[in-house]
Amino acid sequence: MRLAQEVASRATCSRKHVGAVLVRDRRIIATGYNGSVPGSPHCDDAGHVMVDGHCVRTVHAEANAIVQCARYGVSPVGATLYCTAYPCWQCAKLILSAGIQEIVFPDEYNPDPLVGQTASMLGVTIRRLFDEPA
Repeated sequence: MRLAQEVASRATCSRKHVGAVLVRDRRIIATGYNGSVPGSPHCDDAGHVMVDGHCVRTVHAEANAIVQCARYGVSPVGATLYCTAYPCWQCAKLILSAGIQEIVFPDEYNPDPLVGQTASMLGVTIRRLFDEPA
C-alpha cells in the first residue's frame, strides 16, 4: 500500500490524489494514478472540467493501471489491486471486467454499495487494509 501511496503522489488532479498498484504472484504488474489522458493538459495546469461535482478531465488511477496492462500486453486476470481509495462504480466495472480478484484499500472515499454487491456476486474480495477478507 505504501507503493500505491507513492504512485498517488504523481497524480495531476489536485482534487484527490489516488494511486493504484496491480500485483499478481507477489509481483507488480502495473501502476496507475489519476491524471489526464496522455498528451492532454493536466488539471493542475489547465483547470478542472467539472460535471456533477466530479472532474471529468481525469482518468482514475484504477483505470490507468488497467490501461497500462493493455498497453504492455500484461493480463490483470487473477491480480490484486491495491488502491489508496475505494473504487467508484465506473472503475469497479473495469476492475471486475478485467478479471481482478481482490481489491485492497485503506480509505472509504464515498463508497458506492453497488461496488460491494457486484463484487460479492462475482466472487471478488474487497477488503479494507488491516481487515480480514470478506
